[in-house]
Amino acid sequence: MVTCSAPGKIYLFGEHAVVYGESAICCAIDIRARITVEEYDSVLIESSLGSTGIDYSIHPYVSEVLDKVYTMSSFEGVKVHVESDIPIGSGLGSSAAVTVATLKGLDSLLGLNLSLEDIASIGHEIEIKVQGAASPTDTYVCTMGGTVMLPQRKHLDLLDCGVVIGNTNIFSSTKELVSNVSTLKNNYPELILPIFSTIGKAALRGELLLAEKDYEEVGKLMDINQGLLDSIGVNCSELSRLIYAARDAGAFGAKITGAGGGGCMVAIADTDKVDDVSLAISEAGGVPLVTKSTGQGVRIE
Repeated sequence: MVTCSAPGKIYLFGEHAVVYGESAICCAIDIRARITVEEYDSVLIESSLGSTGIDYSIHPYVSEVLDKVYTMSSFEGVKVHVESDIPIGSGLGSSAAVTVATLKGLDSLLGLNLSLEDIASIGHEIEIKVQGAASPTDTYVCTMGGTVMLPQRKHLDLLDCGVVIGNTNIFSSTKELVSNVSTLKNNYPELILPIFSTIGKAALRGELLLAEKDYEEVGKLMDINQGLLDSIGVNCSELSRLIYAARDAGAFGAKITGAGGGGCMVAIADTDKVDDVSLAISEAGGVPLVTKSTGQGVRIE
């Protein structure tokens, strides 16, 4: 029996644009998905969603991992038990964390000798297969931990400020939202591609400001990034309420994290403002979560 865990993540800059090759900055955060794998007489996947065998509707990511691993090392049966503190469909990398933790667990159980780069790469393949399109950002950051600029895979300093997440508790389908943005890009490329380019430029400028720990200016760029995400149709009124509540409570900046359309927003704030921001998110109808960035990626527990 092997138990592995992987962290969730937040985007400071770049979701959606990174799918089309633009720069993004993503941080691993200290909430985790935990996977226990053990030999079994059949294939069994257990989670809060239910108990199944290979099932591409209920457990698509774990099912695809098992299919992929079987091509590398056949096995008679395996039980995969999933527990996660990362809300599903929230934009916090739940699917990526479950995918890479399952890969790491099976790697250890079956002796596959996968490197962390292998795990991140295979995880990305699986997310593309399930979602139709996906950037390598989520699986890379959940595998490696830390603050990372993608696609350059450049590791930056950990955040040294407060991080407050606000969850709308509205399920968000990454696959559907990525598809909608793709359709918009195909219909209006002359409008949408420059928006992606500007989002990428915000990430590049953000890299410099993060190195200087100028979180006030980082927050301003996050607000600009949010305006651009609004323009491609991935916001919703519930997220907007939380974003503006966090800003009004003194956050440096606040924006969607992940695909949008529900799920979570993220705010960065001075440590003495974290409680105010958290309370404001709660009063605006969200579920606040105070967390921090982490350098710990996927690991055996």
